[in-house]
Amino acid sequence: MLSNFFKGLSLALGLLLPIVASAQTSGLTVELNKVEASDTGGCSAFFLFRNETNNSFDGFEMSLAILDTQGVIDRLLSIDAAPLPVSRTTLKLFEIPEIACEDISEILLHDLTSCRPQNGDEMDCFPILTLHSRAAAALVK
Repeated sequence: MLSNFFKGLSLALGLLLPIVASAQTSGLTVELNKVEASDTGGCSAFFLFRNETNNSFDGFEMSLAILDTQGVIDRLLSIDAAPLPVSRTTLKLFEIPEIACEDISEILLHDLTSCRPQNGDEMDCFPILTLHSRAAAALVK
């Protein structure tokens, strides 16, 4: 009787593992990889975009709120990260003007103003989006 239980458990796990694996490898990850002082007196933000969806994106624009060390919105910044090829990691560098990197506590994804798959219509990408930060400043939605 116990061996039947383990056979059933083994079968169930065998069926679930591909589902779990595909859930972990699908979606679009935006990572704030690092920030560093720029020559213009602002902050250079290095973003990695990991596109593990089945679509390339011709349109991907984000509206970001830059929060200072007091948690107060310092400015809004719109960035265009397109194109984002399918099954690729893309590096994009964006300038955040007139604020030192150490004065940024958080970057809030305020809105996705465009998320358009190649040859497709605009879509809501929030459900497939994961944000991550390796920098001192958090990246949140």
